[in-house]
Amino acid sequence: DELAIFYRRVFDSLDKHKTLLEHPIDDRTRKRVLDELGSAGSNFRKQVYENAFSGNKSSISLDDIRTFINLCLRYMEHSIQANRRNDGLFHAYNLMTLESDDEVSVSHLSEMLEGQVAVLSSGYLSPAESLDVLDSLKKSALFREDQYSYILYPNKTLPGFLEKNIIPEGKIKSSKLLSRLIADGNIHLVEKDINHVCHFNGNFKNAFDLDRALEALLHTEYAPLVHQERHLVLDIFEEVFNHKAFTGRSGTFFGYEGLGSIYWHMVSKLLLAVYECCVHAIESGSSEEIIGRLLEHYYEIYEGIGVHKSPTLYGAFPTDPYSHTPAGKGAQQPGMTGQVKEDILSRFGELGLVVQDGSIFFEPYLLRKEEFLSDDSVFGYFDITGSKKEILLEASSLSFTICQVPVIYKIGETVGIRVYFNDGMVKTLNSNRLDRLISNEIFSRSGKILRVEVDIKSSTLK
Repeated sequence: DELAIFYRRVFDSLDKHKTLLEHPIDDRTRKRVLDELGSAGSNFRKQVYENAFSGNKSSISLDDIRTFINLCLRYMEHSIQANRRNDGLFHAYNLMTLESDDEVSVSHLSEMLEGQVAVLSSGYLSPAESLDVLDSLKKSALFREDQYSYILYPNKTLPGFLEKNIIPEGKIKSSKLLSRLIADGNIHLVEKDINHVCHFNGNFKNAFDLDRALEALLHTEYAPLVHQERHLVLDIFEEVFNHKAFTGRSGTFFGYEGLGSIYWHMVSKLLLAVYECCVHAIESGSSEEIIGRLLEHYYEIYEGIGVHKSPTLYGAFPTDPYSHTPAGKGAQQPGMTGQVKEDILSRFGELGLVVQDGSIFFEPYLLRKEEFLSDDSVFGYFDITGSKKEILLEASSLSFTICQVPVIYKIGETVGIRVYFNDGMVKTLNSNRLDRLISNEIFSRSGKILRVEVDIKSSTLK
């Protein structure tokens, strides 16, 4: 019942103001939209936290849910369009500032790798548009030439200690309160140094500390000026420190996730997003040029990841997972990071393993011929009992396992699959798909299937 009420509130709010997508509206209406959306979620969350779920149920029509989802998609698509940058990239995070009771302003942070990963994996862009983003990304300040990879934020030069916490003279003059405090020698809020430069109280950590100090001044002779200029002084404080744009370590530190640092997990997310773009381009029938250039970006990002580098360039054992590579150093902060997940997904994508409607498909769109063996070799693996097994692989083949069942790819002129069962039976399929029954035997690790051989057409490989 509570969930239905929540959806109804959000749906009504969006529906009432859906003209926002087609026509400009004033800031007052914009603020009302924000308030209504925020209140719907806040009220629902508060009710669940305080009272849990009531257990009562009510109905909401399927048409209402469809309409709500379609309307949400229109808003999301509108948001993506509105956040396209002039340099071909997309804004990742925006800052909302409540300028007054009737006005909200939106400003942007700098370009971020995360924003490009998000828009590439959104499924909204066409293959040509995805290619434009990747071309722009390669030309941007996010590309790090020495590692042939990408940093989270553009590198920058931070101001020195003596350049911080400086209040411009014009801002002092604009405030009667600050001017009066300085004239009186009162250092409760601000102080003038021997060079006649003004600074906020060095004990303030943030605007809350400043606001508490202003509150204390309400009990002094400065009370009328505090009432008059409280918001002005807080605005000056924000202009000096720009706290709302603080992004953590990546914007202020130098090591690990700091300035100029590669965060490998995000690079692997980029790789996975570009894989999805490549598959979309191939399956949607894009031109050979677009597909080829998307594949070039994929393989370049792939080669830039540590496991494919020399120890000298990577700065560590390439097969060991590391979290970051700071500027001027090798890989740092060892540990099993989330990067591993994306790398595994990308690898299975390269191998063309697709599960759809309970069936296993083999569609190796991104697999390269150079990965196939040039000579006979032995493939070792552990079966479902934990026993080590070996298979002799012929040249022009490769092997991997699915749920501990070996799959052997062989280059041929036709597409086909041979399924070898433990009872000696062999089933031949003239397609690239295993039926649901065989797929389930693999997923359940029943032990009935010995191995699967897949013939891959040479023309399919890159």
